[in-house]
Amino acid sequence: MNKRRSATVQPHAGAALGTFERYLTLWVAVCIVVGIMLGLWLPNVFQAIGHMAVAQVNLPVGVLIWVMIIPMLVKVDFGALGEVRRHMRGIGVTLFVNWLVKPFSMALLAWLFVRHLFAPWLPADQIDSYVAGLILLAAAPCTAMVFVWSRLSGGDPLFTLSQVALNDTIMVFAFAPLVGLLLGLSAIVVPWDTLLVSVGLYIVVPVILAQVWRHRLLARGPQAFEAAVRRMGPWSIAALLATLVLLFAFQGEQILRQPLVIALLAVPILLQVAINATLAYVLNRQLGESHAVACPSALIGASNFFELAVAAAISLFGIDSGAALATVVGVLIEVPVMLLVVALVNRSKGWYEAGQRHMRI
Repeated sequence: MNKRRSATVQPHAGAALGTFERYLTLWVAVCIVVGIMLGLWLPNVFQAIGHMAVAQVNLPVGVLIWVMIIPMLVKVDFGALGEVRRHMRGIGVTLFVNWLVKPFSMALLAWLFVRHLFAPWLPADQIDSYVAGLILLAAAPCTAMVFVWSRLSGGDPLFTLSQVALNDTIMVFAFAPLVGLLLGLSAIVVPWDTLLVSVGLYIVVPVILAQVWRHRLLARGPQAFEAAVRRMGPWSIAALLATLVLLFAFQGEQILRQPLVIALLAVPILLQVAINATLAYVLNRQLGESHAVACPSALIGASNFFELAVAAAISLFGIDSGAALATVVGVLIEVPVMLLVVALVNRSKGWYEAGQRHMRI
């Protein structure tokens, strides 16, 4: 194994939950309250911020989103793609769930719950936008937080890194066509020019900048790299929280009119997590993969790249759209739900390994 990679994989793949991450749900709740209050007290200020846009890209939000995404992508070693062959069955399950099950199952759940079961309690003019936001949330696999979930479940760090690197590579090419297909199937008009600009701004350019930055940091040595990664860790969450304050400043009046919206939008997200995590976990067991591979495979199948989803929703539909709000609901429930999934895969390790022993016999 390349010595540089071995020196840099374990620490950031194995970091425990930091203060920001551990209390992310609390911070998001605070941002909801602060954002709504500021939006009601200073409507002219936030209207001015909303108009600071070029080619449908809000400039303040665009800067915040880069600060969100780039530090996360610095952690991704695309050289880990060479490790894919070590666990082809686990990688196969990951790709199947992430790209062939999760986006389509979310589109189905959004159609069932948002368009039909919950429609009487949701603002009619935002139904399509909510569906679009849920689709965007499920269309990109988790990039950063999966390292934390993997560590907490005893996951194989090299497998975790290789599946993230492969998913990010696929995302560069597949995100726009997949979102366009699912929005089209949901009878939502696809602004292709804006979608492609979003992919360029929030996937391609950040990946390039992050990898250039990563290369320069690694040239200073593994310790300097790890120190830089630790320092930039809070940037992503801080930028995310600032973005949420702006978002809820625009959404505040609508939320006060419809207080059940967030709870209703959480239902399909929770079901999607349960379906995909269970499917990936069971498939890995049936295929004979180790528990250390099944855990990160199930966890990346359950979680989402919510930073990208928020960015794409704002670019495509606006910062005051139902799509942006739907993606934020994903942020709100991410940590407690994923910690529950981690606890379940840890507690079921005996069941998982007993099944493997039975298959070998």
